Amino acid sequence: MQDLSRRDLLRTTAAVGAGAVAFPGLLSGGTPALASDGPEWPAGAKHPPATLTGRIVRPQDPGYANASLGWDELFVRYPLVIVFAQETQDVVNALAWARQHDVALRVRSGRHSLEGWSNVDNGIVIDVSELKSTQIDPAARVARVGAGLNQLEAVTALAARGLAVTTGTEGSVGLSGATLGGGFGFLTRYLGMACDNLIGAEIVVPVGADGAQAIQVDLRTYPDLLWALRGAGNGNFGIVTSLTYRVTPLNSVAYLQATWDGLDNLTGVFDTWQRTAPFTDPRLGTQLEIHRSQILLFGVLADGSEAEARALLEPILSIGNPEVTAQTGGWGDIYAGFQIPTAAEPANWKFFSQFTNDPFPTKAISVIRAFMADAPTDDSNFFTQAFGTGAQTREPVGGSAFPHRRALFYSEPGAGWGTRGVPNSGDAITPIAQAWIAEFSQALRPYVHGAYVNVPNIGMAEWETAYWGANFDRLRRIKARYDPHNVFQYEQSVPPASC
Repeated sequence: MQDLSRRDLLRTTAAVGAGAVAFPGLLSGGTPALASDGPEWPAGAKHPPATLTGRIVRPQDPGYANASLGWDELFVRYPLVIVFAQETQDVVNALAWARQHDVALRVRSGRHSLEGWSNVDNGIVIDVSELKSTQIDPAARVARVGAGLNQLEAVTALAARGLAVTTGTEGSVGLSGATLGGGFGFLTRYLGMACDNLIGAEIVVPVGADGAQAIQVDLRTYPDLLWALRGAGNGNFGIVTSLTYRVTPLNSVAYLQATWDGLDNLTGVFDTWQRTAPFTDPRLGTQLEIHRSQILLFGVLADGSEAEARALLEPILSIGNPEVTAQTGGWGDIYAGFQIPTAAEPANWKFFSQFTNDPFPTKAISVIRAFMADAPTDDSNFFTQAFGTGAQTREPVGGSAFPHRRALFYSEPGAGWGTRGVPNSGDAITPIAQAWIAEFSQALRPYVHGAYVNVPNIGMAEWETAYWGANFDRLRRIKARYDPHNVFQYEQSVPPASC
C-alpha cells in the first residue's frame, strides 16, 4: 500500500499506558449551571512573587535551538525562556511570572501552530507537551488525559482499551490544540467533532492583578468557559493542562485507499465524492487529497468490513481505474500505519482553510485542477474532509463555539517545500508557494465560506466571523470574564468585550 495521507502524515511511535479512574458526575445530564463570574479572587489583588519551575530552557542552554523550533520551520522565533511544565503548578507559576514581569507569553503543546503563533520573540513559551498522564474509565466511558498527548498517543492509549474519540489524522499534532479548535478527522461523522466529546478540562487562568490559578471546568462548573473551549480554546482564555472526554467503544475499522494516476479523472471523482460521501453511512469518514500527479481517496469505516467499505465507496471507485487497497484492524494499528516520519516532511508549509455548503460546480473543480497542475512542489495538495450528515451536525450538551456543523465538506490548499533541518533551504520557493496559495484560495472564494481556526488564514478580512460566525460576541464576553486584561493575545486572538 502507498501510505500517503494529508500533508504526508507524520509517524510517531510513542505509546501511552493507561490506568483507570472514575469521574463521577461528569456524564450527568440536566441543565447546565448559569455562567460564573469567573474565578473567585479580588480583581486588584497582588500575589506573592512567582518563580519559574519545571524543565526550563533558556537561550544559553544547549537544547535551546531544538526547544524553540516548531513543526513548520517557515517560522523561527527566539523566546526569552521556554518552560516545559511537569505538573499543573509549573503552569500556574509560569503564568504568574509572565504577568509579574510584563513578559509576552504564548502557549504550546504539539508545535503545529501553522502561523507560528505558539512561539514568540523575547517572551515566554509555556509548553505543556510533557503533561502526558492518561486515566481511562472504560465502564464510565470517560478518559482524562494530560494536555501534552499528541493524537497518536491518545489514539494508541484509547485503542488499547477498545475505545476511541475523534482526532485529526496527523499523529504528531497535539491533541489539546486540535480539540480546542474543533477537531475533525475520519471519525467525525460517527462520533462528532473532537470538541463535542470534551466534557471537562483543567485550565490555568489569570486571577487578580498579577496571579494565576487552576480551575476545573465542566457542564456544572464554569459551563460558559467549557462552551468557549469547544472550538475557541487555543490560547484565548487560559492554559489547558488536562482534558476529559466522553469516549466510545470501537473494536475495529476498515481502511481503504484508492489512487488515480494523473488528474484526468478529477471532475468525476470529485463530483461523485461530494454528492455521495457526505451523505452515506455516518460510520464512514472520507478524505480526498489531490496532488499534481495523482488523486488519493481515503476512507475509514468504523466497526465495518472491507466489503462494506468498498460497497459504500463504489460510486467513486467505479470511475476510471484506480489502484485500491484495503485492510481491517484495530483503530490504533490502522492509525499508526498511515503515519510518516517527521524527518520525511518538507520543512515549510502554507495552508488556507475554508468550508463549503453546496457542491462545487464543474467550474470550481476546474479551478482545482488548474492550480494543482501548476503546483509549486510535489508535496503541495488540495485536501478535503467530508462533513454532511452525521454526528457533527448535533450540538453537544452545553453547546460549543464551533459554528461550521452544517458544512458539506472542509477543504484547504496546502504547499510544502524546503528540506527539514536545513536552514534557508526553501527560500527560493517561498514566495512562489505563498503566491500560489493566495491565488488558489482567492479563485475559490465564490464557492466557499468561513475558515477553520486550527488552520488560520493570515491577513483574512473579518476572520472573527469566518472562524466563529455569530458566536464571536459571546466569546468576547467570556474573554472579558476570564481574561479581562487580555493576557492571552496573539495575531488573531479573541479580545475581551471591554476592548
